Amino acid sequence: MNAAKVDKEINGYLSSLNLKQKKAVLTVVKTFAESQDDSGYSDEFKKELDSRYEEYLNGGELLTREEVNKGIEDIIKSKRKK
Repeated sequence: MNAAKVDKEINGYLSSLNLKQKKAVLTVVKTFAESQDDSGYSDEFKKELDSRYEEYLNGGELLTREEVNKGIEDIIKSKRKK
């Protein structure tokens, strides 16, 4: 069954529900929609990002653009040598 058919079937059922039932369906739909994560990042990576952000908020040291670029250049150079 494709998405358009499912949408049509869901809409057909909605018209027969009372307000309380519609609110319950809305809660379920919101829960599904809010729990989706399309970032493609692993939980481990997201935890690492959160950890680093938390460190930043607590006065952690930041790298300058120049430091970041130098680090990237060093990585590229080391891979070229292999």
